This record gives sequence, C-alpha cells and structure tokens, in this order.
Amino acid sequence: MAAFTYEVTERIGCLSEESKSWRKQLNMVRWGEHDPKLDIREWMNDDKFGKGLTFTPDELAKTVEILSGCKGALEGEE
Repeated sequence: MAAFTYEVTERIGCLSEESKSWRKQLNMVRWGEHDPKLDIREWMNDDKFGKGLTFTPDELAKTVEILSGCKGALEGEE
C-alpha cells in the first residue's frame, strides 16, 4: 500500500480558531499525486487535521454563486 501524502501548497486564510489550537483554514492542498485543490478543514499544529471539504476552482465558484442566492437565510432572515 502506498504511503498517504499531502502538501499544503498555499495558506490562504484562517476562518476561525477553536480551543486547543484547532484552526479552521482555507488552503490549497495537494492530496497524493493529484493537482492542488481549495480545501476547508480544521488543522492542529500543521500536522493533524480533521475532516474537510475540497473544491476545484469551478466547484468553489458554483458554491459561491449558490450561497449568494441564500443571503437572507445566511443572515438569519426567514
């Protein structure tokens, strides 16, 4: 079985910081031999990570488009 590898190719920003040093971050991450993707997940000390979401640029653009149509719901309006 091949070794699991990843590389954070670009740190874009920290979305939030939880207790015990966990940070929810938006980064570009290369998983295995694949092209880097936009990645949202929690990281601890840059070596431990939780479950997350990865997006191609097209997927993220579509997500932003969908969320922009939900502005009222995101602001707590019915």
